[in-house]
Amino acid sequence: MSSSQPSAAPNSASRNRLLLTVYTAAIFVSALLLFSVQPLFTKMVLPRLGGSPAVWSVAMVFFQSLLLGGYAYAHFLMQLRNRAIPVAVHLVMLIAALLTLPLAIANGWGEPPDSGYAFWLLGLFAVSIGLPFFALAANNPMLQAWFVRTGHPDGRDPYFLYASSNIGSFLALLSYPVLLEPMFSLRTQNMIWTSGYGALIVLIAGCGFLLLRSPAIAIASPEESEATTPAPSWVQRLRWIFLAAVPSGLLIAVTAHISTDVAAAPLLWVLPLSLYLLTWVLVFQSRPLLPHWLMLMAMPLAIAGVIVLLAVGGEQNLLLTLGGHQLAFFIIAMGCHGELAQSRPAARYLTGFYVSLSFGGMVGGLFAGLIAPYTFSWIAEYPILIALAVLCLPARIGRYAGGRGLYWLLLLIAAVALIAPSYTTGKLFSWLDTQRVYVIAAVAVVAMIVSRLRASRLEYLGITVLALALIRIYPADDGRVETVRSFFGVHKIQVTANGQYHVLLHGTTIHGAEKYLNDDGTPVTGRPEPISYYYKDGGMGQAIAALRARKGAPLRVAVIGLGSGSLVCAQAPGEQWKFFEIDQTMVDTARDPKYFSYLSKCQPDIKPVIGDARLTFAREPDSAYDLIIVDAYSSDAIPIHLATQEAMAIYKAKLAPQGAVVMHVSNRHLELASVVTGIADANGLKSWVFNEDTGRDAEYIFSTNVVISARNDADVGNIALPSSSWALTPAKPDQRVWTDDYSNILGAVWRRLKDGDT
Repeated sequence: MSSSQPSAAPNSASRNRLLLTVYTAAIFVSALLLFSVQPLFTKMVLPRLGGSPAVWSVAMVFFQSLLLGGYAYAHFLMQLRNRAIPVAVHLVMLIAALLTLPLAIANGWGEPPDSGYAFWLLGLFAVSIGLPFFALAANNPMLQAWFVRTGHPDGRDPYFLYASSNIGSFLALLSYPVLLEPMFSLRTQNMIWTSGYGALIVLIAGCGFLLLRSPAIAIASPEESEATTPAPSWVQRLRWIFLAAVPSGLLIAVTAHISTDVAAAPLLWVLPLSLYLLTWVLVFQSRPLLPHWLMLMAMPLAIAGVIVLLAVGGEQNLLLTLGGHQLAFFIIAMGCHGELAQSRPAARYLTGFYVSLSFGGMVGGLFAGLIAPYTFSWIAEYPILIALAVLCLPARIGRYAGGRGLYWLLLLIAAVALIAPSYTTGKLFSWLDTQRVYVIAAVAVVAMIVSRLRASRLEYLGITVLALALIRIYPADDGRVETVRSFFGVHKIQVTANGQYHVLLHGTTIHGAEKYLNDDGTPVTGRPEPISYYYKDGGMGQAIAALRARKGAPLRVAVIGLGSGSLVCAQAPGEQWKFFEIDQTMVDTARDPKYFSYLSKCQPDIKPVIGDARLTFAREPDSAYDLIIVDAYSSDAIPIHLATQEAMAIYKAKLAPQGAVVMHVSNRHLELASVVTGIADANGLKSWVFNEDTGRDAEYIFSTNVVISARNDADVGNIALPSSSWALTPAKPDQRVWTDDYSNILGAVWRRLKDGDT
């Protein structure tokens, strides 16, 4: 039996318009729901694991894995010759999924275990939203295959519907941080999404009805299909998987890179994912807006750009962090996905093609989201994936293929000349260390030139790997650095070049420092003096001193966030201080005297409470503390769920009658002081804001932005006096209060940019 198009039916033009309209609408709405649920539900889960950016990475692994399952399910159903069975089965699946809505975290998954967070999180996603997401994931290939079987003239090449799908996905993600998150609470978003799911079922039922009403189309047997159009080879399928895996892994790596240093929030997650989906939209257009050859030409420039950005750092500049890395990612993804679009098979192999794409996406996600965090002590997956992007270029990328032996010899000589000095302390090492950015940039530029001249991808890969290796060999950090990685991020412990300071960093954000040598080079002895944000004359130090003077007796203090342990040494004799920390590796780091000595010298027997503070601190007795200090960072931002009206209600309940809450909100990219004054006011508390520029960064004594909140002026002692460096700050009436159901990261970024403090 041969494949053929049906003869024209009465009113075929109007019928074809109806088919195209209904199918396009169904695919668009399905994609809209599929990708809006990702930031929505992940934001619901965030408080369970301290607002860690890793929550999004693991969520992406789950979504990509289930996407593969949905595509495989669609592929299986579409092997059936009976058109009614796939329609009936899929509608039953969608209705069953509807019965599990609205979205909610499944019972029994309220508190994570002590370890294995990633696998626990995968289980939570599976039992909570697995069925509705699985049903949605199958819609795109399923509906395209149905469309082919309707006999519509455009069914010969239905991949334009894939672009429509990704337009829906792109709009869903772009609208989430700009419209949905600032305007609606999570509860309202959930109800809107559930209503959309019901409307989608009606649309898909309409698609199924139109399919069954369409003239029967003869479906070619596998043998006849291979005779007319050969099936894709396994080599071709493996190439598809690789081309899909690299940008998928890069998506997670880039997202982790930028979200670590701003905030674990949907705003920053959806930017790279939106660009990722936009590339699919662009490459599957019938007339691509950005020609594929141009993207292939730009890929070496993008790879060189990432190398230079990694060498320079640039996280102090929000535009450079968000813009540079994402622009490079966009170009690389366009190149990879363009190769996929150029090699797409005939329509009869459509579902198998999508299975290969989704399998590659899952492989890339597994590598960057699950394997790398447990394999590397630093963010090695980003440069690894950048190097692999070289292999995504066409087989012959340049014109000149001669002199390969000489090329590899010159590359080996250059590698030895650049790497060998790192094992010495001579003048050449000092020069390379101080000129590292220019040297690495020069190698990256040479790599870019090689990409246009040499015919071999391996030759381009070799010099690219050398440039990336130099970033690790000659790091931007001043001094010796060790890294400790956990689910909650990568902690760097830096010993400055002169050995005077030990510094704790998460991403590029300093979380604490300790002075080990005096200015004359002699070791510091005795009880360490807290520095960085915790020096005695800063906001944190003044708040502690004011509460101590007001009470006139030993304080009972709760501290959320341990860091390097600086505040342990702020404890006075007879006082009771209790620390709450989510990351056990952070406790282990603070305990180790080779890193920091605050704990070993001030309170060696300390036993912090491990777990997310919203869960563990809520179990503390009411009215137990004179002072609560919230100093928990997700790199450069307090986790959102610790800065909501409900969180402040918990803090207030645990305060003694004249107690106060101190929140450390120093931040490069987000204005959070007004957020704290708002949640305090909503709980009947007054707030005073401390904001000081010390100008003493060289001494690791930093500017701090601190908010203290209490019931009455008298509760904060001399902080309430007009002569103090604290300002009584009312809540802004035009600014919506953050709750567990609502937060607005975009507004916080905008306020910081408007203030000119970035």
